[in-house]
Amino acid sequence: MNNDKTISVLNDLLNITNDRIAGFAKVADKVWDNYSELRPAYDDMVAESWDMKQDLIDLITAKGGDPDNTTSVSGAFHRAWIDVKNTFTKDKDESTLENVVFGEKAAIDAYDNALESGDLCPESTTLVLDQLHHLKASYAKFETLESIS
Repeated sequence: MNNDKTISVLNDLLNITNDRIAGFAKVADKVWDNYSELRPAYDDMVAESWDMKQDLIDLITAKGGDPDNTTSVSGAFHRAWIDVKNTFTKDKDESTLENVVFGEKAAIDAYDNALESGDLCPESTTLVLDQLHHLKASYAKFETLESIS
């Protein structure tokens, strides 16, 4: 197992996690008037993202790497697109839910790709699988809510 490849994959996931945190900040307080039942799930997702971030940083450091504690270019473009889209969207609540679902799906895809890459050591695989489980659970919550909105 190549430690540099493991660190690189973990840094990619750290960027994705930072994208989630930045994305959540974009949608904060946008739908709570009409979907107050979402607030606890949203707050859990935000707290979970910060925990995931710290776990990735800790593992990257333990592997001898330097955490790349930034967001991705694609995540920045997506957040800019959200701003443009929301400017012209009438139903901002529905659009916000769609953006949360889209972001969670993108994170799940990145985690699946990391696992399929074969570049993770057993310890990293365990952490990534655990984080993927949490991502899928939050995705399922918001996908269900989006479909009934």
